Amino acid sequence: MTYEASETTATPAAGLGTRMRWNKVPEVTVYFWIIKVLCTTVGETAADLLNEKAGLGLTGVSVLMSALLAGVLVVQFRTRAYRPGVYWLAVALISVVGTLISDNLTDNMGVPLETSTTVFAVALAVVFAVWYRRERTLSIHHVDTVSRESFYWLAVLFTFALGTAAGDLVSERMALGYWLSAALFALAIAAVAVAHFTLGLNAVWSFWIAYVLTRPLGASIGDYLSQPSADGGLGLGTVVTSALFLAVVLGLVVYLSVTRRDVIEPGRSVRRTTV
Repeated sequence: MTYEASETTATPAAGLGTRMRWNKVPEVTVYFWIIKVLCTTVGETAADLLNEKAGLGLTGVSVLMSALLAGVLVVQFRTRAYRPGVYWLAVALISVVGTLISDNLTDNMGVPLETSTTVFAVALAVVFAVWYRRERTLSIHHVDTVSRESFYWLAVLFTFALGTAAGDLVSERMALGYWLSAALFALAIAAVAVAHFTLGLNAVWSFWIAYVLTRPLGASIGDYLSQPSADGGLGLGTVVTSALFLAVVLGLVVYLSVTRRDVIEPGRSVRRTTV
């Protein structure tokens, strides 16, 4: 999704609300969306794989992955600039944790998908409302304070949980199968892009709506590749699917780390081309 704006990056940080020299998240290029979808696919298949193979049960796996995520987020918050490896590792882990949160509510606690979808939607709306009231912006081009970064990652967590619950709800109620579900969510993302480009839908809201929708899109792709053919999948299995997508993510992250194609240098006025 594209839009244009002239902007100069912020000044060095000194405290919780003082701006850092660098934005802590990447520029939203085509690489961003590719890696995001790949991470959501990994989140779905890796959560299934760990639940099947780790022998810890759904709750044990959830605790383990939450602890790993907390450790990576500590590293992410301690960095003074966007680092592709740390950032995308956090996204991959938060994808797994978001999936596990939704699965725990559904499988362990028996919460209906309608209820969990509503709860996550309300929680995300509350995060956005508090974030905007405090910071007066929801733009990811201004994640340049500790406070804004905290709101950002909390919002990301709820987008993954919401996308998981809503995606499962749609898939179960409509019984479309994996690839048709993926096509449906892809069309929904395309509709958001059309609304943004032709109808003037706000760039920030366009981004966040698309961000939520990429979660069920990636999950549907992952399920289609990994699930047995008898269940409508290709039967690659969770191990092969997870390894394949992780390899692609790793390759793209290494490429971005070397080329810095998704980094805006501090103090430089830029003409943005993507949301």
